[in-house]
Amino acid sequence: QVRLVESGGGLVQPGGSLRLSCAASLSIFSIYDMGWYRQAPGKQRELVAAIASGGITNYADSVKGRFTISRDNAKNTVYLQMNSLKPEDTAVYYCHSSLSKYNYWGQGTQVTVSS
Repeated sequence: QVRLVESGGGLVQPGGSLRLSCAASLSIFSIYDMGWYRQAPGKQRELVAAIASGGITNYADSVKGRFTISRDNAKNTVYLQMNSLKPEDTAVYYCHSSLSKYNYWGQGTQVTVSS
């Protein structure tokens, strides 16, 4: 059974940083496209950042220049480095993997940006 396990969320002050990690129990992690989504209360889930199997990345306009997605295929892990955090970044952050028709989600990790 595929599992995606996020970690690294928490409470941080505006302007602070957090690094999220997602460990995936995928048999061939390197061929999956990976992404981070977030969902704030009362809002739809949205894509934050994605990294393709070949390493190409894309970001939501709201996080460009502040967030960086990366992956370590040897560790079956994808990361989201979040800098210059803002209160509007507060949400539950979800890890996602996809390969053709196969899509998997993690359970989510809460990120709260507040003074």
